[in-house]
Amino acid sequence: MVCNSNSKVVNILSNIQELVSGLKDKDDKYAYQCLKQLELESLNSDAVYSYFDLFSAMLDDSNSYIRTRGILLIAANAKWDSDYKIDEMIDRLLKHIMDDKPITARQTIKALPVIAKHKPDLIDNICNALHKANPQIYRGSMQPLICKDIQETLRKISSFKQS
Repeated sequence: MVCNSNSKVVNILSNIQELVSGLKDKDDKYAYQCLKQLELESLNSDAVYSYFDLFSAMLDDSNSYIRTRGILLIAANAKWDSDYKIDEMIDRLLKHIMDDKPITARQTIKALPVIAKHKPDLIDNICNALHKANPQIYRGSMQPLICKDIQETLRKISSFKQS
């Protein structure tokens, strides 16, 4: 049996297209599974990076779940960003440190070390945004969690500066 590697590549790419389309599915469980599969693929190859502009557009979605998925996929693809797309849109991403939804804010904050690791030129921007963050805008139970997330993220990022 002869294996055609071209057909294998086409299958992977069409599967990625399906997963990307699924990110906005009404079924949040399905959309979450698509996110996880795309994050996994992003660890191993740059195949998902070609959808970066779509992930960037997701930052402006009215649905916080979709915003969060976009943020997480931007971070997951930071290591493949040879086109400096993150550099161009970092301010838009950093606004989500204080997203309307505290869960999205927390996910954004936790994703920042991944970006900082692969984009050391953005560390100062990231740290400045974290220092300016005001967790008091959230209800009482979320404030200490977000403060802790910010401190942990700053600690992780400072380890990149030292290495």
